[in-house]
Amino acid sequence: MIPSHSLRITALFLLTCAPILRSAQPPDVKGASVVVVDAMTGEVLYQRNPDEKRPVGSTQKLLTSLIVAEKGELDKEVTIVPSDEHAEPTTLQLKPGTSYTRGTLLTALLVKSPNDVARALGRDTGGSLDDFAQLMNQKAASLGATSSHFVNPNGLPADNQYSTAADMSRIARAAYSNTILRPIMVTKYLPFRYADGRVHMLRNTNQTMRENWFCTGMKTGYTDKSKHCLVSSGSYNGKDVITVILGSTKDRIFTDSARMLKWALGLPQETKSPTVKTTRKIRKPSPTPTPRKTHHKKSSSSGNQPTT
Repeated sequence: MIPSHSLRITALFLLTCAPILRSAQPPDVKGASVVVVDAMTGEVLYQRNPDEKRPVGSTQKLLTSLIVAEKGELDKEVTIVPSDEHAEPTTLQLKPGTSYTRGTLLTALLVKSPNDVARALGRDTGGSLDDFAQLMNQKAASLGATSSHFVNPNGLPADNQYSTAADMSRIARAAYSNTILRPIMVTKYLPFRYADGRVHMLRNTNQTMRENWFCTGMKTGYTDKSKHCLVSSGSYNGKDVITVILGSTKDRIFTDSARMLKWALGLPQETKSPTVKTTRKIRKPSPTPTPRKTHHKKSSSSGNQPTT
């Protein structure tokens, strides 16, 4: 007969070592479309209106960033031209004639989401904005995002520009697997140095990542048409997940994203930061002046709404 104290020890061991399982029901989150996937396998963990076509705001900068990163030559100088500035309201106000490396602009794009930077990168990478849009659509199709159509690199409102939560999850998985983009997306603060030497501290627009240790970044988005959108990734105990929430509200988007990440990762809804953090290797998913201020202009009925 096995002693009772041995049984107690065994039971305690099994409870301690067993993986945390997510509850059967996901949290009630707000949004027109929601998709949660395993970042490694692409398994869909939850979805609501995944194939509804709608504008996605600046979350489509994930696709812009992916194309730029795969193009490479991140040390190449990109010279700003006047047409790059036709992208209000959120810009870094880069002066025409000044130059920055692709890598510098790519980092600023994912951290602060400036629309002039997206235009400069698109023009430089594609040769023209129209040609870059073709690259976006070709890349999206190659990832299985076949219910999307992109017109510009920044997500500002445009006719015939749309995506879906399911498609954005496919694009997000590709960005998550990219070894150039992954470290950038976890950057909370970026000291951006202008060409004249002045420095402005940029703060990441993804509030979910700033306030939740398990969140590993990705991308915010907002216009009057798209409403509040967010693609967020999270990692815990060897599991990586991605949540896509489109068409939500300002007061819910970040907290809802955190709640959904916790559910998908098997974390309790009230989660404290661990006392010890370990550095994890990036795993590849299976296929499928005074410092300048970022310029913000009030929304107008003309459709030139903020996009972040």
